[in-house]
Amino acid sequence: QVQLVESGGGLVQPGGSLRLSCAASGSIFRINVMGWYRQAPGKERELVATITSGGTTNYADTVKGRFTISRDNAKNTVYLQMNSLKREDTAVYYCNIRFLGRNYWGQGTQVTVSS
Repeated sequence: QVQLVESGGGLVQPGGSLRLSCAASGSIFRINVMGWYRQAPGKERELVATITSGGTTNYADTVKGRFTISRDNAKNTVYLQMNSLKREDTAVYYCNIRFLGRNYWGQGTQVTVSS
């Protein structure tokens, strides 16, 4: 059983910053990939960024240069620093961890970019 608990969402003005956190607990294989996905109203869930347990990162083109993903392996926690936020970044952000063919999701945290 694996649980993911996200925090850090909220309302921010365009150009502002937010930091999301996601703590994983349970039976987690040490070699894994953690990441963030998002889903805006009326749209499909899409990749934002992923990071392997070795530190290799991958970003969607829409967030490159603005968002930074990082992790603390000792705490099984992944972070998403979001800078220069745009209205189109508004979505529910979901944390994900996958390993050994298994895939787990958090409950989601709302990020709203609006003036």
